[in-house]
Amino acid sequence: MNNSILPKAMVDNIKKMYPPGTRIQLIGMDDPYAPVPSGTRGTVMLVDDAGTIHPKWDNGRTLGVIPNVDDFRKLTDSEIEAEKMDLQSEENDGMKMNL
Repeated sequence: MNNSILPKAMVDNIKKMYPPGTRIQLIGMDDPYAPVPSGTRGTVMLVDDAGTIHPKWDNGRTLGVIPNVDDFRKLTDSEIEAEKMDLQSEENDGMKMNL
């Protein structure tokens, strides 16, 4: 676990890069006890004053990620659009089943 204190300017930059609502995908996590599975996607809820990014993962977990410790990336606009289309398709399929 990274216990170093990041400079305020760096934390401010992380907050600008990952505002609430940003979609991310975990590539790998430095947590030997209860990591979020690689490939899991989530939505950033907040970045705290230590620079830890706190997402709500799509699997329900809420474990934060630490820049330069954990490996993650922002989703591209096209990936976000594909997610929206998949969700709409699932909703439409659910409505058909209820008829």
